[in-house]
Amino acid sequence: MTPTENLHYAIGEMAYAIARADGSVQKEERQKFHDIVEAELRMKDQGFNISDIIFKIMDKDKTSTEDAYNWAMGQIRVNSHYLSPELKETFIKVIEKVAKAYAPVTIDETEIIEKFKKDIAPLKGDPIYYEVPN
Repeated sequence: MTPTENLHYAIGEMAYAIARADGSVQKEERQKFHDIVEAELRMKDQGFNISDIIFKIMDKDKTSTEDAYNWAMGQIRVNSHYLSPELKETFIKVIEKVAKAYAPVTIDETEIIEKFKKDIAPLKGDPIYYEVPN
């Protein structure tokens, strides 16, 4: 996978960790989760389908919330040179929307969101990688 694909896969995994924080992801939650991530992470001119990525993640239902979080942050750090400020904001928005998709937002979900914001804040992408030349 490319670094951009890795970043999107990682945020899908992070969103899954948020959705899973209050228990297993129910069948009816799957579609809502998919819709949120698809809407926020729709990529133009990319050779991958974000919805395929999300369903692969959901099929791994045995992954713990902590393991999903740690793996996702590891991938985000490794590929952070492609992390634009706009993509960072989008990633935060995705996990917040996933948490709010099914009320109430639990303490566990809130803690993961705050940890994610803290962990992603110092990461700075390199414009040479994420800006499209004119």
